[in-house]
Amino acid sequence: MALESAVDVAITQNLERFLVVLSVSLGVVTISQISSWFRQIPYTLLLVIVGLGLAFVDIHLGSLSPELILEIFLPPLLFEAAWNIRWQELKENWIFVTFFAVFGVIISIFGVAFAVKEFTSLSLAAALLIGSSLATTDSVAVISLFREVGASKRLKVLMEGESLFNDGVAVVAFVLLTEILVGTQELSASNTILRFCTFVGIGVATGCLIGFGISYLTQRVDLPLVEQSLTLVSAYGTYLITEELGGSGVIGVAIAGLILGNFGSRIGMSPRVRLLVTEFWEFIAFFVNSIVFLLIGDQINFFSLSDNLIPIGITVVAVLGTRIVSIYGLGALGNLIAENKVSLREQTILWWGGLRGSFSIALALSVPAIFPGRQAIIETVFGVVLFTLLIQGLTTKWLLKKLNLIDEQSISQEYSELIARRTALKRMLDYFVQLDLARDIEAETYQYQRMVVKEQLENLEEKIVNLKTQYPQLRSLDLQQIQQNLLDIEANTYAEFIRAGRLNNNLSPFVREFLAEEHLSPIEIDSDLLTIKKEEL
Repeated sequence: MALESAVDVAITQNLERFLVVLSVSLGVVTISQISSWFRQIPYTLLLVIVGLGLAFVDIHLGSLSPELILEIFLPPLLFEAAWNIRWQELKENWIFVTFFAVFGVIISIFGVAFAVKEFTSLSLAAALLIGSSLATTDSVAVISLFREVGASKRLKVLMEGESLFNDGVAVVAFVLLTEILVGTQELSASNTILRFCTFVGIGVATGCLIGFGISYLTQRVDLPLVEQSLTLVSAYGTYLITEELGGSGVIGVAIAGLILGNFGSRIGMSPRVRLLVTEFWEFIAFFVNSIVFLLIGDQINFFSLSDNLIPIGITVVAVLGTRIVSIYGLGALGNLIAENKVSLREQTILWWGGLRGSFSIALALSVPAIFPGRQAIIETVFGVVLFTLLIQGLTTKWLLKKLNLIDEQSISQEYSELIARRTALKRMLDYFVQLDLARDIEAETYQYQRMVVKEQLENLEEKIVNLKTQYPQLRSLDLQQIQQNLLDIEANTYAEFIRAGRLNNNLSPFVREFLAEEHLSPIEIDSDLLTIKKEEL
């Protein structure tokens, strides 16, 4: 009875702690949307800052173990990223993704290890583990940041592709180095290559098997909840099965996500279900991000970091330096081979946007307890991760704007979607005006439904105003829309007169002419617009 009571108490305490973490993280995200100033900071970085504040006053919400990150947090985040990457776009950039994800990891490991060994008191073994822990650009941090700041599609594909696959390469390198350094594996080139191929091969094979298997299984059902559940099971199942078989669970999940997102969702899911599954994974990624970034900040021990400022500073410089070599050097090599070049501006963002996050922390925490210098490794990695998240993370958006790499097309598309939704809601309100005269509609039902639509309309109006404030160039879209409406009205009017027999010939587009005379920068229209209107008759 005493044992059962102790177990119940432990479960209750863990549940309470989880609810506290969840409440704080989601509360921070909600509050961040109230102030326009807070909205300038990606919510993931804001969570890190709040976690740092809690750690500074010695309030710790929970522990961040490698098992928690690798087995609970990482699979859904990797799967969601892979699900949203389009294979065609990835294939167009495969040369750069391969270079950055494979050779970039090798450069980072040995470059950072060399700097740490030469300029600090840490051993070569510790330096190698620090290098391999920091070799990956964390997909959690990078993907969420680039989506929020509005980076161009090309940058997203390059960074997401690199983040997905260098996670797998980095963890394989880390495992191999750990086994060699602790003496469980002998140092041999042939043995190391064999182990690497085994890790990667099992990961790819398992990911393909589960990805294609779930894809064909979804063909037999058309139930959104079941298909969402299948994708969730495939994310965790792929990771656990691959790890159990001795392969790389990270690579397995990435492959399974790519297959399901590009193949399974096309052959086995209707458009409605595909949209629901995508929204489901967006929520899962948001939910997990909210927890993991808060816990990253909450784990910081300021006193330990202050004792390791020199190793942290040297490692930060080494990480940035090796990133320069990887991005600019491999980027130049890739430009010699690929037709689709990566510009120097894009390379600059890829360099500065190479953040480290939860994955690096998980690898550092998984260093065996018997390894000498383990605590120094953990503190150094924590310090570098903190620098990349706060300094690089908070300045990446500014750098994107300075280099003019914000994707104007995606911002315009978002604005147009908001305008379309606002128009639809206004038409709904007009419909309610007609219902007001109907005697068979209960007043309470009418008022409630009208209030719901009106509240949604007010929320949309606020989003539109905020987007215009953040991107003033969107105001030109309103002028363009007005001008397009004027041109449409003119064309339809001439078509109406021709239909009635009151005009025999096309008239020149008068609206376009007077807009040009008034220097209102009219939008470009097809010179055959009026002819087309006539032919439609």
